Amino acid sequence: MINSLLKSVIDQDPAPIVICDLDSTIVYMNPSSKKRYHADLTGKSLKACHNSDSNEKIEKVLSWFKSSKENNVVYTSRNDKENKDVYMVALRDDSGNLIGYYEKHEYRNRETTPLYTM
Repeated sequence: MINSLLKSVIDQDPAPIVICDLDSTIVYMNPSSKKRYHADLTGKSLKACHNSDSNEKIEKVLSWFKSSKENNVVYTSRNDKENKDVYMVALRDDSGNLIGYYEKHEYRNRETTPLYTM
């Protein structure tokens, strides 16, 4: 049941979420990410979608994640056009071992929906 609940949380997030294993293979994309990237890239290498400079940065972040269980979030970019910040986030098992990572988009527009609109 927990897996279904966690999948639902990820799938309902309006921000794109792309989850990768330690080899940078995409293991899951939520519906928002498939829409944003116009494809389901599950099973493909994330590195194939990036240039060599970005791939070097990904490897640098992964090394930092591996160096300490306390190293879990890195601010990677700002997109002013979309008013968002982007982060790489470590995924760890119950023992704190690094098992993967994902990219998190944080949109900064103020919510315009009235409170408790149902």
